Amino acid sequence: MKSLKTYLLATAAVLGLSIGSCSEDFLDVEPKTSLFDTNFYSTQLDAEMALIGCYDGWQRTNSDVDASFYLLTEIMSDECFAALGVGDDRNYQAIDRFDKNEAPAYSDLGNNLWIRYYGGIFRCNKLLQELDRIIWNGATASEQEANRKRVEGEARVLRAILYFDLVRLFGNIPLLTVPTQENLPQANPDDVYALIADDLLFAAENIPADAYPKSKASENDGRITRWAAKALLGRVYLYYTGYYGKPDLVGKVTGQQALQHLEDVIASEEYGLLDNFRDLWPASSIKVKIDSEGRRVADGASNYQRGHKESVLVLKFNYTQDYNGNLDGNRWLVMMGLRNYSVFPYGRGWGACTVHPSIVNAYGDGDSRRSASIIDLKAESIEDGFDKLDDQREYTGYSVKKYTPMSKWEVKSDGSMELVDEVFGLGGGDFQISQYQDWVVIRYADVLLMAAELGSSNATQYLNDVRRRAYTTDGVLDPNFTELTATKENILKERQLELAFEGVRYWDLLRQGVDYAASAIAEEDGVEVLSGQKYDKVVIKAANIIAKKGLFQIPNTQITLSNNVLKQNPGW
Repeated sequence: MKSLKTYLLATAAVLGLSIGSCSEDFLDVEPKTSLFDTNFYSTQLDAEMALIGCYDGWQRTNSDVDASFYLLTEIMSDECFAALGVGDDRNYQAIDRFDKNEAPAYSDLGNNLWIRYYGGIFRCNKLLQELDRIIWNGATASEQEANRKRVEGEARVLRAILYFDLVRLFGNIPLLTVPTQENLPQANPDDVYALIADDLLFAAENIPADAYPKSKASENDGRITRWAAKALLGRVYLYYTGYYGKPDLVGKVTGQQALQHLEDVIASEEYGLLDNFRDLWPASSIKVKIDSEGRRVADGASNYQRGHKESVLVLKFNYTQDYNGNLDGNRWLVMMGLRNYSVFPYGRGWGACTVHPSIVNAYGDGDSRRSASIIDLKAESIEDGFDKLDDQREYTGYSVKKYTPMSKWEVKSDGSMELVDEVFGLGGGDFQISQYQDWVVIRYADVLLMAAELGSSNATQYLNDVRRRAYTTDGVLDPNFTELTATKENILKERQLELAFEGVRYWDLLRQGVDYAASAIAEEDGVEVLSGQKYDKVVIKAANIIAKKGLFQIPNTQITLSNNVLKQNPGW
């Protein structure tokens, strides 16, 4: 993928912002001091720049810490509590409990998310509208058409991703298919899903299979591939047919067709399961030992690699985000860190998403995914050093390991060692905004489990390939491993364990029915936690989830700006 540092230029190109430039042919009559519609959408290079701007639009949906899509889905699931600090507002508790009484004045936490998602959609729509103006590269008409279809396919998948997130989260949203600021009412969700299906089907057919091979992941990791489009079709099909109780995806994709797309991903041989589950994640891939000075240090090198063979769809980030408009960092990651506490290899954060003990206890003996997915402060002998418990809300003793800020040892000028935020060690980044861990949106293990759920003839093999890897460490299979038959119950249970804390669980619950999701998430009698070292209880009522149909609150600002054309979701 082109460096995310080029995104600012691409953003200016897409939005028509004035940027300085120079040209050897300085006598050209056509002005080149800015990139506007009249002189920009002409060449394939222009289209490629605008496409990078579309990727940037997707990336920027995560540039605000308040309410990222990932953070919301984890808080609303049964995996995590909202947590954060005892002195913080209770906005996130209102989300966690689906109860606005937790924060009566709360009405707008998702406003920046809404703005950035529709900003990304605008960019995609703008590029798609201008494709006919582009002079495409290629010696023949077929080569030119192939270049056009690749660019169009990538832009349409990016638009599909943005709409899929919005329609799942809010349910009732305006549908914009051209770059407009028109004040549109909310569309029927079926119409949104029809656009998503059309966009993904186009990309699955028209992005060349070899456009972005895994063998060149160092160059193209994060680019939309044919296989990512096909994997997304499987995910969209399962969610839509489950949540809405429909037999197919708005008449455009049947279950058998969705399965075939997933089988195509598997048959491509572009992807595979890593040998060790722990190597999927930066924090879990680091083995820790105690050195002669009593410090926690790395015991050997990490085997984690960006762009690994298991990643099918990845949202990329850099550590160069700053306070001057460069928005390429993973802003939600800081929320996931241990509250104001650095202990190698974990970096400090704001203490959100403390882990529910039930998911900790769901893993069987010998399952390597438990220790790779969850920071167990007591088991790792770091709980006693966690002196910020006075400020931690809803402490359970567990935190998310898959996605957490990192720390590293640095040698100071006097030869002593200092534990610093990893982003600082990389070049002076700010731990609050410069986190750069990629979000792997779809993994190959997910593809296998979706194919199994949709009735593949290899369902039992796919299920047990995932399970076997979970019980294998450094080539040794744990004796607790047992094969399972590919029943829907077993597959969904495996999804819970395999894909925990990856932004998947909440949607897997909802697609089994709102009532089912509510019963799984609810804590009618409450769960005991510690808030500021004092006894606390998290109570979640199933009725609150059912009343809202599992949907999030539409930002009040957007309703006001629409002159009440937009209508609030029930229960909010």
